[in-house]
Amino acid sequence: MRGPTDRPNIILINCDDLGYGDVGCYGSKLNKTPRLDRMAAEGVRFTDFYMASSVCSPSRAAMMTGCYPRRVGLDWGEKFLVLLPGDAIGLSGEEVTIPEILKARGYATHMIGKWHIGDQAEFLPTRHGFDSYFGLPYSNDMYPRHPANERFKFPPLPLMKQEKVIEVEPVQEELTGRYLADALRFIRDNRDRPFFLYLAHMYVHWPYHPPAEFKARSTNGVYGAEVEHIDYCTGAMLDALAELGIDQNTLVMFTSDNGGVGHQWASNAPLRGTKGTTWEGGLRVPLIARWPGTIPAGQTCTELATAMDFLPTLAHLAGAGDGIPTDRIIDGRDVRPLLMCEPGARSPYEAFFYYAVDKSLAAVRAGRWKLHLESGELYDLQADVGETTNVADDNAEVAARLTALADACREDLGDGKLNIPGRNCRPPGRVENPVHLRLSGDDPLTQAAYD
Repeated sequence: MRGPTDRPNIILINCDDLGYGDVGCYGSKLNKTPRLDRMAAEGVRFTDFYMASSVCSPSRAAMMTGCYPRRVGLDWGEKFLVLLPGDAIGLSGEEVTIPEILKARGYATHMIGKWHIGDQAEFLPTRHGFDSYFGLPYSNDMYPRHPANERFKFPPLPLMKQEKVIEVEPVQEELTGRYLADALRFIRDNRDRPFFLYLAHMYVHWPYHPPAEFKARSTNGVYGAEVEHIDYCTGAMLDALAELGIDQNTLVMFTSDNGGVGHQWASNAPLRGTKGTTWEGGLRVPLIARWPGTIPAGQTCTELATAMDFLPTLAHLAGAGDGIPTDRIIDGRDVRPLLMCEPGARSPYEAFFYYAVDKSLAAVRAGRWKLHLESGELYDLQADVGETTNVADDNAEVAARLTALADACREDLGDGKLNIPGRNCRPPGRVENPVHLRLSGDDPLTQAAYD
C-alpha cells in the first residue's frame, strides 16, 4: 500500500475568472464559501500567487508547461488575445506537460472542463498526457449567441468526450453538476492507484448559468451562485476522498486562471485592476492547497509563487523529477518548501514578469517592489498591495534595478509591442486547414449552424 507521500494523488481545481477577493478566506463578504474556507484552515493559503497572464489561453498554457506564455508561443491566439474556435495554432506537441510527466510515473490522468489551448485534434488534452477528457474545449461564451459572433463566426458550443463531440449547446445550468459526477466517478475508479485530476470549471466566466437552487439562495446574484456552486463541488470531492480513505494520500489545489472581471459582483479586493490588466488584480489569484498530515493546517504563505511552479513541484512530489525537460528553459520553480510551509522558506524568484494583452512586457516584480515599465510607476507591494502610491521618486535605485531585470527579460522572452522576438521563445503548434469541431451525424438544422 502506498504511503501518503508515495506518488500522492493530485487534484488541481482551476476556476475561470474567479477574483482574488471572491472567496471567504480571501475576504469576501458576499459569497458563502464554507468548504473552501475550511480547506484553507486545513492547509495553506497563498497570498502572493500569480498566473502568468491575465487572460485564459496564455495562463493555461503556462500552467500546463511551466513556462511563460511567450516561451511556448501562446501569449496570443491566432486572431485574438485568446484562442478562438478553429484557430490553426495551439499547444505544441514538442512541449512537455504536467500530465505527461505524471503519466510516465504510473498516474491515471483525467481532465474535466475548459481546456482552451487548442481545439484541433493535435492540440487536445488527450494528445498532451491526459488518458481521458470530458468538457468544453474553450470558453462557454464562444457560441453563436455571443455579441462578437458576426466577427468571429462561432460554431455551436461543443461538449467533448476524449476527442469526439458528443453534444452541442449543452444546458449550462446542468454542466457543472455533470462535471462533478464525472470527477467523483474518476476518483472512485482510481482509488487504488495514483491519479491526477484536472478540473477546469467553466465558472465564473460569462454567461452565468448557475443551477436554480444555488441562484435562489445567493446574495450576490448569479455570479455568487456560481461561486457557491464551486464551493459545493470542492466539498463533495473532499468528502469523497475521506469516504474512500485516501484523504491523506491526496494533494488538492484550488486556484483561478486570472483575476476577476470588472463588474459589481466580482471582486479582486484589496487589489487594483481586473482581468486583462497588469495591475495585481489581473494576475494575482487565490491558491489554496490541502494535504492532511503533510501540509500543516492553518498556514498562510506570503512568498511569491506562480502557476508555472506546478510542473516542477508536482513532478518532484510524484518522484518524477527526471521527467522535467533539461533540453529547454522551464520558467517554473520547485516550490515544495513553500507548499510544505517549511520554516524560513523563501520564494525562489529573483523577478516575476507581467506581460500585457498587447504582448508588451508591462511590469516586473522583485521582492516587495513592482515597477510598471511604461509609466515608470513603482509600488511597494508589501506596504501598498492596492498600488495606490507611486514611490518611484524616492527609490530611484530600486527602479533602475527592476528596469535592468526587464531589459534582460526582453532579451530572453522578447516584447511583442516593441517587436523584440526574444532569444529563447519556441513556436506554438500549427496545423494546416483547421476546422471547427462538429457533432458527427448532425441533423440538417444543426449542421446549418456550421455553414
